[in-house]
Amino acid sequence: MTSQGHVNNVIYNRLAESGRVNWTRNLAQFSDPKYQQEWFDLMSPKSIGLILASIRTDFKFPMTFPDRVTVLHKLVTKPDYSSDRFYLEAVMYSEQQRRPAAKCFEDIVVYDYRAAKKAPLKPFMVDELQATYDLQEQRKEEAEKKVAELQTFVQQVEDSAGAA
Repeated sequence: MTSQGHVNNVIYNRLAESGRVNWTRNLAQFSDPKYQQEWFDLMSPKSIGLILASIRTDFKFPMTFPDRVTVLHKLVTKPDYSSDRFYLEAVMYSEQQRRPAAKCFEDIVVYDYRAAKKAPLKPFMVDELQATYDLQEQRKEEAEKKVAELQTFVQQVEDSAGAA
């Protein structure tokens, strides 16, 4: 951040990282309690961990300080039992501007720190990520249905207003 209140572009990627850590911790909270510690350990170099292989950030507008930012992540693809990586999309919403400030596309690699190489996701992680992906798709379908219903309603109102 500069003295004028401009948020430096690197901060967007830090926000995405913090959001990704929180997203993973939330998965831990909703998964089987016996696996919670392993979810938390993904954020440390203890055994199996997650490494950001790449990130692409599409800036929508320059944020300024002070602002409150909400970071939302979603799975881009549905992992399977052979997956040693997964892809996330993050959106950063500016409360001050009431719109997305940036979008990030993240390539996350599963890494075994003990063996010093990539590793597949553990089966319980795949199960949880697949369930999360399926929920995302279900919510997307529900939202699209509501939008279609709203568009139909608006069209009916416009048609009846034009007929009067």
